[in-house]
Amino acid sequence: MARPGVACPPPARRVMVAARALLFWALVYSYCGVCACIAGLRLLWSIGRRPGETFRWVVRENPPACLNDPSLGTHCYVRIKDSGLRFHYVAAGERGKPLMLLLHGFPEFWYSWRHQLREFKSEYRVVALDLRGYGETDAPPHKENYKLDCLIADIKDILESLGYNKCVLIGHDWGGMIAWLVAICYPEMVTKLIVVNFPHPSVFTEYILRHPSQLIKSGYYFFFQMPWFPEFMFTLNDFKVLKSLFTSQATGIGRKGCRLTAEDIEAYLYVFSQPGALTGPINHYRTIFSCLPLQHHEVIMPTLLLWGERDAFMEVEMAEITRIYVKNHFRLTILSEASHWLQQDQPDIVNKLIWTFLKEETKRKRE
Repeated sequence: MARPGVACPPPARRVMVAARALLFWALVYSYCGVCACIAGLRLLWSIGRRPGETFRWVVRENPPACLNDPSLGTHCYVRIKDSGLRFHYVAAGERGKPLMLLLHGFPEFWYSWRHQLREFKSEYRVVALDLRGYGETDAPPHKENYKLDCLIADIKDILESLGYNKCVLIGHDWGGMIAWLVAICYPEMVTKLIVVNFPHPSVFTEYILRHPSQLIKSGYYFFFQMPWFPEFMFTLNDFKVLKSLFTSQATGIGRKGCRLTAEDIEAYLYVFSQPGALTGPINHYRTIFSCLPLQHHEVIMPTLLLWGERDAFMEVEMAEITRIYVKNHFRLTILSEASHWLQQDQPDIVNKLIWTFLKEETKRKRE
């Protein structure tokens, strides 16, 4: 038996690592099974109550007018040389101005940044991207094409394809995860980092294993590990789950928020009702457990973290812990009446906070 304070010999360490890995994957697939059972019960309940409505799926043929609103910018496409994928984005502001790159979350697309496209185009070239697999961006068929390494490389390659070598990088939710990782892996490309409602990835992976309440809130991560069934569940009752995510009392934008209009909801339904449109987005989650935890952690550029305290998916305690991983100026602002969909929920406040951070950093550099 090893004495306290004495390092375990290599064979013992390998056994410990293997045991922890086995326990981790047992947890992942056990919880995946639980989530699947719950989803199956909900499906049976829906069939029992409204059998005719349960399997209704309306494919929206034409985009609502808001997706072609000229005030939001111009629809553009860029093909990445290494991967060969074509990416769609909406750009506002003059070419040559500093780049502000916006990365959306799930289940969203470029349109979730509509308020920021209008706001920051006066001083920035603002680009709201459709991530790999989303919207009009190409969607590779295999889940291996959605590993975090691929998603990080996408942002680096897109930046270069747009003719820039650095940017202000802003990410929300899953886009926030990618933004953190880009900042860690390519710090020279990010002048300032702004993340909305997603903690540093190391905080997330450590916190979720120690707090059952966050594990439950992140249950969809485990549910999404299954093939085809998550996509199927989203289509039921003409995408009722998608609509409720943004509008329900539990997960949607709060009473004091800027609620989505009927046309906004139709924009989301237009994108995600297309055949196969959900597989790419959900594939982002199907490789995450093989990519985390991280080997490198530190963020060295000025960072702003914005958080809606009424987030139904992320516990606010993770926001403060994130501070320890930022080795530069770090500002955290928590909005008490805001939901997970913060930049859509409280756009005026969010825009003002971003402006303050950007001007503050510019002033600090001059001094």
